[in-house]
Amino acid sequence: MKKLLILGFGILSFGISFAQQDTSKKKGTVQITSAFKPLLKESAKINFNASPAANDTTKPRLNYDIPNQNLLFAYTPGSLRPLALDIDSGGFWDLNSYIKAGFGSLKTPYVQAGFSFGDGKTAGLNIYAKHISSSGKILYQDYRNTNVDLKGFFQTSRNLEWNAQLGMRQDRYYKYGRDPVLSSIPPKDSLEQSFQTWRGGVGFHNINRTQFGLTYSPEILINVFNDGRENSESNTYINLPLQKTVGKVFAVNLGATFDLTRFKPDNKSAQDNTFYYISPSVVFKNPKINIQGGIRPSWDNKTFKMFPNVLIEASTEDRQFTFQAGWSGYIRRTSYQHLATTNPYLEVPTTLKNTWIEERYAGFKGSLGDHFTYNAKLAYNKYKNHPLFVNANPLGIYDNGFTVIYEPSMKAIHFGGDIGYTEQEKFSVLAGINVNKYFSIRENVKAYGLIPLELKGSARVQVVKDLWLKTDLFLWDGAQYKTPSGGSAQLDGSFDLNAGLEFRITKNLNLWAQFNNIFNKEYETWKLYRSYGFNFLGGVIFAFDQKTK
Repeated sequence: MKKLLILGFGILSFGISFAQQDTSKKKGTVQITSAFKPLLKESAKINFNASPAANDTTKPRLNYDIPNQNLLFAYTPGSLRPLALDIDSGGFWDLNSYIKAGFGSLKTPYVQAGFSFGDGKTAGLNIYAKHISSSGKILYQDYRNTNVDLKGFFQTSRNLEWNAQLGMRQDRYYKYGRDPVLSSIPPKDSLEQSFQTWRGGVGFHNINRTQFGLTYSPEILINVFNDGRENSESNTYINLPLQKTVGKVFAVNLGATFDLTRFKPDNKSAQDNTFYYISPSVVFKNPKINIQGGIRPSWDNKTFKMFPNVLIEASTEDRQFTFQAGWSGYIRRTSYQHLATTNPYLEVPTTLKNTWIEERYAGFKGSLGDHFTYNAKLAYNKYKNHPLFVNANPLGIYDNGFTVIYEPSMKAIHFGGDIGYTEQEKFSVLAGINVNKYFSIRENVKAYGLIPLELKGSARVQVVKDLWLKTDLFLWDGAQYKTPSGGSAQLDGSFDLNAGLEFRITKNLNLWAQFNNIFNKEYETWKLYRSYGFNFLGGVIFAFDQKTK
């Protein structure tokens, strides 16, 4: 029975298979009943819909260094000159090229000109010229000054800029100061003091630090000076500063300076007055602290002197207050040209000695708001071979010339400061003070010819759009002088008030007027030499190209 069942199932299966066979197809063909499609596994995708970051509620600390948008004029008190007429000391017009001309009450012609060329960025040339002369009421109270300067610069590469200058200055004075006891009047040409200076120089500096962190600016300046009486002098000044930056806050300075003077008096042997020094120092500087520590080994006519060179500055974060302190020493050149510029009535010096100066000082500077600035310094100074000016007093009378003597050792307490308030070009007030108390004078009784107290102030206001008013005030205490008997006395102090105005009448033409010594104070800054009294000048300014808004 089992065998029959197995045989039946086999026959049935063979029949079903034979029934499904397609006999229409040729032999050797293949029938595919299902197609295979290969697929890669799905890769992980980046989710661009990230969840938002948590809110940062901390207040960021942003440090901005925004320059003051007001014009802040630097104030530097100058020496008082008995005959030099200071015109427009309150400021100059902002002109590219101009000519200013006028005439005054003391037979005073006045001409001033300025010309600018170049783009002011990669190259530029400035030409400045000025001439003024006056004749006072006192016999031989004449004065003349002519000054011409050419200064230019140009960039030869992206990181190198050259500077060059050439100039000439001529001054003529007369030793008009006379003792009332004298009755004879010497000829005018014997009293003439005529000085002429030719000057020139060249230098270059890198605009940005090199890839090795170096900053350099070498320069050389040459002056040739004579007095028209076979007395001549030449001076060569060479300065080679170099700074190496180390990291972000450190720097190393290594500079060398040479000052070479040769003085040739008439019918006498030439004198060499030379000094040089090097200034190595290390600098630490960040936004709040600036510290410089170094030394200054110096050689003055082969005499060695080691000077200190230390500076400390500490500022607030907004730099509105900066504390300063330092201990520094240096050599100041004493030349015939320097002495004649200080006192034009001097006799030809017999010797030249450079002055050694050592300063210990402390002070502060800064600003209040956007308009008010201040600066003050208190110093303790030591001097060696400081030049003094004494009257030549033969036969017990005053002579109209001054001789130069050198004080071997002298000390002084110095206080200087200035304050200013500036409101763009509309209003500005500047005031300054200089006080010097000399003591421990070894060989002389007093510090002859040195002014102990000087104050200076100026104001400028724009009344309307094209009208400016200005004023200058000078106050000082008289210097000590030597009497014919060998004693000392002090000149009277005084003050001098000047005022002026400027206004525009056309786009390129302006009118100006200057009134000097309004209170007619005929003071003496040197014994026997009285200054001009009240005088005034007026004229026009023609502008070739004026910067207007």
